[in-house]
Amino acid sequence: MNTAADGRLALHGLLQRTGRRYAAGHDRPLGGYLAAMAGFATYTTAWATAVRMRGRPLPDRPEPWDVLLTSIATFRLSRLLTKASVTSPLRAPFTRYVAPQGPAEVHEEAQSDDAKHTVGELATCPFCMSVWVASTLTAGQLLWPRATRTAMGGLAALAGADMLQLAYSALIEKTTGE
Repeated sequence: MNTAADGRLALHGLLQRTGRRYAAGHDRPLGGYLAAMAGFATYTTAWATAVRMRGRPLPDRPEPWDVLLTSIATFRLSRLLTKASVTSPLRAPFTRYVAPQGPAEVHEEAQSDDAKHTVGELATCPFCMSVWVASTLTAGQLLWPRATRTAMGGLAALAGADMLQLAYSALIEKTTGE
C-alpha cells in the first residue's frame, strides 16, 4: 500500500472540494493565488537575505518622510505598471483589452486561462501590485538608499504632475463648459 500517494490524492481531493465550496459558482483560482503567495514569500525572502548579507543595520523605525515618499512612489509605479497604455505590452500575454479608462490608462481583464488568470489579476490590479512595489522600494531603500530615493522622488514628482494635469483639465472644463 502506497500511503504517500494515497495521502497526496486525499489532499488533492480536499483542496478541490474546498476550492469549489469557496468559489460558490464563481471562477476563483485558489491554486493560482496560493502560487502567487508562495512567489511573494520567495521574493521577499530573497530581498531579506540580500539585506542581511549586506550587513546594514535596520532602522529602529521608518522615517515619516520615507513612508510618505514610498507611499506616493508606490501609488504611481503601481498605476504605471497596471493601468498605463504604454505598459500594456507587458500585460498583454495575461490580459484582454476592454476599453480606455481615464487619461492614458486602459481597462483590461485577466485572461480566463487558469495558468494566466492569477498573473493577469496581479498585472491589472494596482492594489495587488502595490504590495510587490512597496516591498521592492523598501528593500531598495535598505540596499541602495540614494538611488532608490532618487527614483522614488521622480515617481512622486510624476504623481504630482498627474494631479496638476487632472486639476488643470477640471478647471478648463468648469470654466469653458467643455
